[in-house]
Formats: sequence, C-alpha cells, structure tokens
Amino acid sequence: MQPITYRIPMRVRFRGIDTRYGMVWRGPAGWAEWSPFLDYGGAELVPWLRAADEAADVGWPKPVRDRIEVNATVPAVGPDRAREIAAGSGCRTAKVKVAEAGQTLADDLARVEAVRDALGPGGRIRVDANGGWSVAAASRALRELDRFGLEYAEQPCRTVEELAELRRSLRGTGILIAADESIRRAEDPYRVAELGAADIAVLKVQPLGGVRAALRIAERIGLPVVVSSALETSIGIRAGVALAAALPELPYACGLNTVPLLGDDLVLESLVADRGWLPVTELAPELDRLDRLAAAPEEHQFWQARLMQTRLLDRKGSR
Repeated sequence: MQPITYRIPMRVRFRGIDTRYGMVWRGPAGWAEWSPFLDYGGAELVPWLRAADEAADVGWPKPVRDRIEVNATVPAVGPDRAREIAAGSGCRTAKVKVAEAGQTLADDLARVEAVRDALGPGGRIRVDANGGWSVAAASRALRELDRFGLEYAEQPCRTVEELAELRRSLRGTGILIAADESIRRAEDPYRVAELGAADIAVLKVQPLGGVRAALRIAERIGLPVVVSSALETSIGIRAGVALAAALPELPYACGLNTVPLLGDDLVLESLVADRGWLPVTELAPELDRLDRLAAAPEEHQFWQARLMQTRLLDRKGSR
C-alpha cells in the first residue's frame, strides 16, 4: 500500500515538538512506521527507512519474553503536573526531563522531588538531559539531583568525550551514565564503550536501522541495554517492543511508554503501560483514525518527497 502521512498534536511540548509527523504503510510482514525527526537529514534518514522496511517486509526475531517493563516519561513540566503523571502512570520507574532550555536547576530539583514523592522510596528515577549540560554543570546538577536517588542519568552532556570526562568526575558517587544520542547519532556507536563514557546503552530501533541492527549493536557494545522510543505512534513502538522482547537480557525498564505524550494514536488499543508493563502483541491502525489523523496534502507531499530522496540515498549506499 502507499504510505500515509499522519499528523498528531502532542499533549505537552516534548523535545521541542508540538506536533508529531510520520508515515505508515503495510507490507507483507506487517505495518511499518517511518517518522524521523525534522532535525535529521540526508544519510541520517537511511537507518530510519531500513527499520521501517524491516517491519514491513521481513518482520522481527522470535521474542524471548511476552511483556516488557517500561518507565513513565515526565516532560519538563511543573512539579504538580510531574507528580500527577508519575502517580497516574502505574509504572515503578520514571524518566524525568531535565536541562530544558529556559529552565533552571531549581526547576529540575522541584520536578524530580515531586516524582520521588509520587513513586515513593521504592520507585526508580532516571533523568534525561538530552546533552543539555556542560561537564561542570552536569557534575553539579547530578550530585544535587542524586539526593532523590537516581537510577542513572541519560545523555547529560553532548559529546562522547564529555561523557567520559563526566563519568570520571563522578567516580565514587555511584551515579551511572547512560548514552543515547552518542550512540544513535554517532558514526561509530561503539566509541562510547571504547572511551568508557557510559555504564548503559540506550538503543532506539528507527535511528539504528531496525531491530536486527540494534541487536548487533547490543551484542557488541558490551553494556547493559535500555530500549527507548523515538516518540512514535503505537505502530513504531511495536518495533521497540520487538527489540526489547528479543534481547537475551533486559535488566532495566524500557523507555517505550511514550504514546501517552501524543494527543491521539493510529490504533484503537494503544501500546500504553498497564501497571508498568507493555505486552508483546500484534496491532494495526484503524482506517478511520488514519483518515482523521492524516496530514494536510502539502505536508504529505513534503514527507513523500523526503521518503523518495531517502530511498535514493539508500540505494546508492547499497551499491
């Protein structure tokens, strides 16, 4: 079938995004989603396309588990809303956005404290800075945030070298560092491990080229893995679930419970956590939702052209 472009408003601004766009289509193996962020371009788009083609044309490896533990995702909102999100998620783990542009460390501390209050002492809290801190700022912020008991800090600094420096500066504190952008947007995803820059690898199916490509990275990188989303609809989240279900070991809750951040979804039974877990199940879009959430004609033309250009790049690179 021909790809369909969707347009879904966000419930709250997240990653600088107010509206989520992407394409879905059905192939012989099932439904696929292609939804690269607009700040990706050129060759960076090719792995996202390969992930979609894998879902549509090949399918996924056999699962070794039938459900996946996931975390709640708390955007850079005020403490009252943060407490409400964490408490209502049913999850035992929450990932809290920090280092938001225009906000302060005091805002981060208030948000994380509210989440700790919601989860209680047995809950797990991880923070995600999306590379927003310098090494010095990250060192200070994480030491202060750790009073609330951090499971780990995701991408506190932008570069692999900065992560390695930060990790050395935090030695003895027990604060763990997870790498996300330093893997999914890197020419060499293994450099994180080679430089000792992280304790945990965050893997996302679309940016890494599919479930099998991510499994190969997980095998070679030699770090515990957390599977996370790229803010997809349930169609794209299903690929993340397939990766998490196929990993031999899965020691941490995964960041795949992000559909609640969207104002709508393409399927009737969304992949949203039930008491902190997602099922490994099959699903397909509802036709009326595809119609209702379809992008405007000019938006579809933009995405169609983007898809065609990416396919040409992929073919050239495969020669």
